[in-house]
Amino acid sequence: MLDGETDITDQILGCAIEVHRYLGPGLPESSYESALCIEFGLRGLSFKRQVGVPVYYKGELIAEHRPDLIVEGRVIVEVKAIERFAPVHVSQVLTYLRVTSLSVGLLLNFNCPTIQAGTRRVVLRTQRSPRLRASAARGLSEVLETDFDADLDLA
Repeated sequence: MLDGETDITDQILGCAIEVHRYLGPGLPESSYESALCIEFGLRGLSFKRQVGVPVYYKGELIAEHRPDLIVEGRVIVEVKAIERFAPVHVSQVLTYLRVTSLSVGLLLNFNCPTIQAGTRRVVLRTQRSPRLRASAARGLSEVLETDFDADLDLA
């Protein structure tokens, strides 16, 4: 069962299919990311590219991560051009979802015969505990303590 944001993910996949049909496999990730941005613009989808997302540890800024794309402010899109997905790729998207407080991400691997074969949908399910504390003062909700249960939907 797919959870959340299926309207946006369907539109993103339509864009990815068009880009893959036009360019095919074999190019660097940055080429596909650029082409996706053009396709999003043509289809009226808003997006942010390589936006710095702060990561805090016990209230202290420790890093800034950069998801490839955030579409409509609701879905993380991570673009790959690799032989195959590894667990670290899913972990990467899950981390982006946690630090952005979003729940749905797409891993798109353009180095496949079809983009459908190279697509993984990642859903972050959160179970809030009484220990959950957030700080809205930093603009993004900073989750200091919580329990996370992640599911990988293959669609």
